[in-house]
Amino acid sequence: MSQIGEFLIALMVLLGALLGALSAFGLIRLPDVYMRSHAATKSATLGVLLILAGAFLYFTFYLEHVSAKLLLGIVFVFITGPVAGHLNGRAAYRSGVSMWENSVHDDLKPELKRERERMRASRKGEHSEKG
Repeated sequence: MSQIGEFLIALMVLLGALLGALSAFGLIRLPDVYMRSHAATKSATLGVLLILAGAFLYFTFYLEHVSAKLLLGIVFVFITGPVAGHLNGRAAYRSGVSMWENSVHDDLKPELKRERERMRASRKGEHSEKG
């Protein structure tokens, strides 16, 4: 049981390190900021989570020490990584960073157009009330 547990924990840490390496490779090779953001957040977050979970399990089962710091690290990375990636992509889109020329689908464009039309309509309403 002890050797099987160590093997599974080592496998978790190794898989996390592999995902981190793949994420770094994606940051270098992917063509635009949106795809790079995807690589930096999704796979890197999962990689870090696997490494931290492996460390937490090792400390818990083999050193008999429950690490609250590792638990807080897991929760913090799980919450902040995807949110930061989403906000980076949204800020890039709103500031006019173009998508890769071979991109085929843009979900945010019609939503942003509707939002701008609503804002224009509300501004016209404000001006007509004043004037």
